[in-house]
Amino acid sequence: MDAPLTNVETSMESLNKYHPLSPNGMDDVSRNESGNPAFDTVLQARLSRRTLLKGSFAATAATMFGTGLAEAQGGGSGGGSNARRPRLMDFSVVAKHTDDFLAIPEGYTAQVLYRLGDPISHAVADYMNDGSDSAASFEFRSGDHHDGMHYFGLGHRGFGPNPGNAKRGLLVINHENITQSFLHSASEVAVGFATASRVPAQIDKEVNAHGISIIEVVRDRNGFEINKSSRYNRRLTAASPMDISGPARGHAMMVTRYSPAGEMTRGTLNNCANGYTPWGTYLTCEENWAGYFKRPASSTLGAKAAASQNRYIGSGASNGSYGWANPAGGDTSGTDQYKRWDITPGSGTAAEDYRNAANTMGWVVEVDPYDPDAKPRKRTALGRCGHEGAMPGKVIPGKPLVYYMGDDARGEYIYKYVSTRKWHPSDAVRNNLEMGDKYLDDGKLYVARFNADGTGVWIELSIANPAIAGYAGYAFADQVDVLINCRIAADAVGATPMDRPEWTGVHPATGDVYVTLTNNTDRGKTGTTGGGKPRGLDAANPRYYDEDGTKGNVNGHVIRMREDRREADATTFEWDVYLFGAESDKFGDSNINVSSLTDDNDFSSPDGLWFSQVIPGLMWLQTDDGAYTDTTNCMMLAAVPGKYGDGGEVEIENLAVPSNGGADQTVVTYVGKPASDRTLRRFLVGPKGCEITGVSETPDGRAIFVNIQHPGEDTAATEVAGDTGNYQSHWPDAGAARPRSSTIVITKDDGGVIGT
Repeated sequence: MDAPLTNVETSMESLNKYHPLSPNGMDDVSRNESGNPAFDTVLQARLSRRTLLKGSFAATAATMFGTGLAEAQGGGSGGGSNARRPRLMDFSVVAKHTDDFLAIPEGYTAQVLYRLGDPISHAVADYMNDGSDSAASFEFRSGDHHDGMHYFGLGHRGFGPNPGNAKRGLLVINHENITQSFLHSASEVAVGFATASRVPAQIDKEVNAHGISIIEVVRDRNGFEINKSSRYNRRLTAASPMDISGPARGHAMMVTRYSPAGEMTRGTLNNCANGYTPWGTYLTCEENWAGYFKRPASSTLGAKAAASQNRYIGSGASNGSYGWANPAGGDTSGTDQYKRWDITPGSGTAAEDYRNAANTMGWVVEVDPYDPDAKPRKRTALGRCGHEGAMPGKVIPGKPLVYYMGDDARGEYIYKYVSTRKWHPSDAVRNNLEMGDKYLDDGKLYVARFNADGTGVWIELSIANPAIAGYAGYAFADQVDVLINCRIAADAVGATPMDRPEWTGVHPATGDVYVTLTNNTDRGKTGTTGGGKPRGLDAANPRYYDEDGTKGNVNGHVIRMREDRREADATTFEWDVYLFGAESDKFGDSNINVSSLTDDNDFSSPDGLWFSQVIPGLMWLQTDDGAYTDTTNCMMLAAVPGKYGDGGEVEIENLAVPSNGGADQTVVTYVGKPASDRTLRRFLVGPKGCEITGVSETPDGRAIFVNIQHPGEDTAATEVAGDTGNYQSHWPDAGAARPRSSTIVITKDDGGVIGT
């Protein structure tokens, strides 16, 4: 077991530069050229608000959440209990910093649990962390870029599900991407990784470092450790067999040489955020998968294929982000191990090549953590896009199941899936993928349109909609085509382009839906920056930051929605902006620091968002920032949101907006109650170059798991090639070590519930 983490400082100067938002440069690229108005911009005047924003924070934290919290602390909820109910967020604020250590509140301990390369079996050697570990060994080692995750309780003897077991469980972890130079030896990095001709063993290692880890974790008096003897431990990689499930199974657009029947594919890719089901399975979400494929120029394709490639991947020819389709000496594997990454059409049929391989990526994938033999299923009813996550709404007997999803790229959309079948509580104990067949393979997919008056509508993406069936930009063949190309269908119905929709979360008490909008450097601009159409300001995306006239919305915000009649399957909603990210030095500037953030709770680029299930209403908010890194590394904050409508209407005056002809532009929007020390405070600040992403908790709330992704990602390849040890970060191993993405587990020194 690893020793408890200590703060290890280095003297290395901060690089203080804007780091890429994605290791493969694909995260926030806009492919949306629909020209959809950013709300009802045809209206020249703001509409009257259908319902006045009114009210305030519903109740104090103690009265709103006290019962569940007292029970978690062992006090019970009976009328005779005198147990003290601890205050939410009763911890010291963590200060911002730009040094190479992990900072958490006093009275807490963080333990490094699972690092890049750590073995999940006793048969695999410890990780060398110098690039010498074999590609094959990565089928039994931790992958890279730890991201979304979830804890599933195990039976006390280690067999089967026990959702209440806080001492033994399965931790399922996404591995979104790789920091390429840290996976390979100094000599390999020195030669470089030209995508036109790659070393096959290097490709194999990179493929295996993607995907998912499923590991058994056990807690004793010294903390958590991985049970390397567990029958459940396994890796799913970008090469693992997967079933196609739902409406697209067997469709002509899913046919490949690997699966002429269109019923299977290989691998899950760029697994970012996540979700879970009430029957105890895991949902992993394929986000920026498009850049991995080798492709021809879209001008060489037919009209439909060109339109789809332009919208999802890009118009130009490419060897792919990492050149996986181009092994030196060609693909001699006999299994198309490398050819499958080339979507160039051949002269024969789709069953003779991989022209449709990209259609098998971009889905929500269901995984059964309790069955090592169960093949994951790609749930095609939930649509194909850059899925950031798929979080469930409130699960109510007799009502459909609902999942909320963001599509993470500039100018993309927010989606909702509603099952046809209504939830029956007896299905919660079945713990298998057949329940997913019942609830996740048959339903309706909707996309959000936000109106300027603070209302909104969910528009069903159906071939029966004349706007889709008759869309001039793409000739949809059938409903499966709509699901495979749901971005284009959303264009057709006039959905609202948003500022990079990322994680979604649903308040367990109020049912309000929260979506992080990380940033959008295209917002308010003119021209075709990033490959997409310009996006003017609108009520739900109302800020243009004019510090140097080029930034757009750099700090991001969190939007909040309340479904009509509070029914999750409603087709109308109301919305406001819960929080605007901003730097504290803009305090008092109501056009930038709209939520009145201070030095104790300011943040930029919200990304991860997750509600505790032990303390209903306690939100964790994580950042993936490039605009504020001269002041602070990425962070995690604790929040106690109020409810929709607890703020009011505001006007934001934006200066010199390019899309407004360079003139100032005032936008009316609707904002939640300003933040305070009791509703938002900083809990964690990471090491250099990292993103904080992914959070889960044990069922008793006494431990939370957090991922520290790609520390030191701004290290120049020349430093690795020279084996200088001069990396941007050396976390978590310290010394001269290469940095490693890691899962940490945080506990309170007094054994209490985290966040109180």
